[in-house]
Amino acid sequence: MTDLAPLKCALLSVSDKTGLIDLAKALAARKVELVSTGGTARALREAGLAVQDVADLTGFPEMMDGRVKTLHPAVHGGLLGLRDDEAHMGAMTAHGIKPIDLLVVNLYPFEDTVARGADYAEAVENIDIGGPAMIRAAAKNHAFVTVVTDPEDYLPLLSELDAQEGRTRLAFRQTQAQRAYARTAAYDAAVSGWMAGAIGAPAPRRRAFAGTLAQTLRYGENPHQAAAFYRDGTGRPGVATATQHQGKELSYNNINDTDAAFELVSEFLPVDGPACAIIKHANPCGVARGATLAEAYARAYDCDRTSAFGGVIAFNTKLDLKTAQAITEIFTEVVIAPGADHDAIAHFGKKKNLRLLTTPGLANPGEGGLAFRQVAGGFLVQDRDNGLIAAEDLRVVTRRAPSEEERADLLFAWKVAKHVKSNAIVYAKDQATVGVGAGQMSRVDSTRIAAQKARDMAEVLGLSESPTQGSVVASDAFFPFADGLLAAAEAGARAIIQPGGSMRDDEVIAAADAAGLAMVFTGQRHFRH
Repeated sequence: MTDLAPLKCALLSVSDKTGLIDLAKALAARKVELVSTGGTARALREAGLAVQDVADLTGFPEMMDGRVKTLHPAVHGGLLGLRDDEAHMGAMTAHGIKPIDLLVVNLYPFEDTVARGADYAEAVENIDIGGPAMIRAAAKNHAFVTVVTDPEDYLPLLSELDAQEGRTRLAFRQTQAQRAYARTAAYDAAVSGWMAGAIGAPAPRRRAFAGTLAQTLRYGENPHQAAAFYRDGTGRPGVATATQHQGKELSYNNINDTDAAFELVSEFLPVDGPACAIIKHANPCGVARGATLAEAYARAYDCDRTSAFGGVIAFNTKLDLKTAQAITEIFTEVVIAPGADHDAIAHFGKKKNLRLLTTPGLANPGEGGLAFRQVAGGFLVQDRDNGLIAAEDLRVVTRRAPSEEERADLLFAWKVAKHVKSNAIVYAKDQATVGVGAGQMSRVDSTRIAAQKARDMAEVLGLSESPTQGSVVASDAFFPFADGLLAAAEAGARAIIQPGGSMRDDEVIAAADAAGLAMVFTGQRHFRH
């Protein structure tokens, strides 16, 4: 296999014209012959460059609105012919096929077309055929041909040509070939995924996912695990689309916790007031609303000050200086918000290890999409948990109905419980969590742990009684027995929100009535494993 391959002829056909003219001029200056198609050829000529049309190369005109132009032996033979094979070279000579040493192609913007809401016909029309075929051909023949599919690789290509006197090394071509196959794979994944949704196929025979590298990570969950972070191209506001203003590189666990925090706080609309969520190990240790952002943070912090140390904090509104000052009184790993004041950014600048991220907006908790998780030998795919419950969805099942204040707190606690690892129990009062029990094998244990945490914080805050007195409780799934509900009542809870649906619902309802509790059913559960 040849190491250094000369570059004499390049075929350029790009949808994204970013950097095209500079690249083409640099190639022409190196005496590289340019061949091109349609709009790319026009752009090159308008820049004063000499370029041969693919139609002249093939002897066949573009037709069918450009659908057919490069699918021709003169193109694919030029890309696929082995330069060290006498039979291949003889066939190329016999049929007048010119070797193509460089292919620069980026594809029709299918992903962008779908993202802006195009209809079915327009989406289909933006499925590229000739581009992927050429890319795969050039990548297969990387022993001799260089392929470039991303404008980010234009400068590295030119640097390679400068360093190798107009040639490319095999290692460079191999890297470009791998990137090329990854690009066509991602493209096909986008097309097949879109079509599955468009035709209503929730479980297609084959499912593919793709992403673009955002950053390599120092390690994964633990130092012995290699890791990297990829963007999926959906543009959903959150850690993948955020701007990092300061602080060291995010770790694998930072990214996971920041995502959990921002997805939770996005449940609370800014129009309803400021909200704060504090996350530790992917579970909320404090969530609250407030009249101001600083108050929301203080109330969330007071739920579990011990766990908040070294946590991740998310806000649903723009970060201000007063809140930033309060945050820096303890050690915090990451803060994420939809924007930050200049003064807040400047204040955080004094804490070099604190990462500040701002996003282009909040995530939409009701938005659809897929979530997937690897298991041994496969992966699970499901819809994102975008279930939302409003006041009118609640069904009162006890003799006592919740008061308006209790109803508001029940809905607040329900939104939080959706983001707590099951078995999840959330005590809340006055639009703030006062105790969170997460991830226990028994729902009774989660109930008791949350109540104990609240008692511990009462001592820290100097309260005369546990904040669970007069609180409401949310359970992510039904109470299979009355014991969990009774444990919540013992802690002072006055109202319960749960999905319902247990074989013993009547028993649980009777226990709630006997304890004087109000209870509502949502008809929807939120297991989070």
